[in-house]
Amino acid sequence: MKKLIFIALSVMLLLGTASLTFAGDNPLRAEEKKVNAGFKALIPKDKIIGVDQFYQVYQDVMAGKKKAYLIDVRTHPEYYAFHIEGTDHIHSGHMYTIPKKIKDPNAEIYVWCRTSKRATYTVGFLYKYGYKNVYLYKGGVVGWAKAGHSFVNQFTGKFKILEYRKIPSDAEKSFRVREFHPY
Repeated sequence: MKKLIFIALSVMLLLGTASLTFAGDNPLRAEEKKVNAGFKALIPKDKIIGVDQFYQVYQDVMAGKKKAYLIDVRTHPEYYAFHIEGTDHIHSGHMYTIPKKIKDPNAEIYVWCRTSKRATYTVGFLYKYGYKNVYLYKGGVVGWAKAGHSFVNQFTGKFKILEYRKIPSDAEKSFRVREFHPY
């Protein structure tokens, strides 16, 4: 009898796991896409820029020819690993702090992340807050790296990323001994 109950529970667990595996996409993904589209709709089309236009803005700000806020909204570990030299950082989850730091609703603000998803949310919120001159740099650090522009961090100084990887390479996964690793 115990064996039969164990087999029945095992089969139920297996079927339950299989149904989750084959159930298809997460039903919340469609809603998440709608929310993202809603935030993107808040951003004027002429305020969405690519890497070349952002690079020119960056050059002008760094040379003192233009006054603007350049804000990376990636996580703290992402930012400290590497970032665009001379730029600001506010984690996208802390976007509510921006009105405390930037009080002028007409301030020129450029926002990016790794690609553009978190930046889209942040820029959309900034328009909802009442800012009028916020730009979404849609290429993010991936676009910056692909364009051959340099990054910095506190350990290595200035460097260029030769190949931006979304996932670790096989060689990177084949480590023999590591105390801490992200994968």
